Amino acid sequence: QVQLVESGGGLVQPGGSLRLSCAASGSIFSISDMAWYRHAPGKQREFIASISGGGTIRYKDSVEGRFTISRDNAKKMVFLQMNSLMPEDTAVYYCKHIESGIWGQGTQVTVSS
Repeated sequence: QVQLVESGGGLVQPGGSLRLSCAASGSIFSISDMAWYRHAPGKQREFIASISGGGTIRYKDSVEGRFTISRDNAKKMVFLQMNSLMPEDTAVYYCKHIESGIWGQGTQVTVSS
C-alpha cells in the first residue's frame, strides 16, 4: 500500500518560489508514475505535472517553464519546484500515485503580497 505525505507549502509573495516535496512509501516507487495536482477554491482539481518511472515528464501549459517536477527514487520522493509564482497559483497541492490512485493529504500554497 502506497502512502504519500506532501510538505513545503506556505505563503509566498508574487514572483517568489517554493519547493514542494512528496514522500512516498511502498517498494515499487522507482517504477511508479507520479503526479502533482492542485485544487483552488471554487475550481476543480487540476493536473499540474507528472513524471513516469522512466522519467517522462508532462506539464500543464500554464506552468511549463515556471514549475519543474523531479524525483529521487533512492529517497522515494517527488518534488515540484515552483518559480515565478502568481496569485492564481494559490491552491492546495496534492501528490498522486498514478497506478493506485492514492492521494496525499495536500499542502497549502498561498501567493499573495
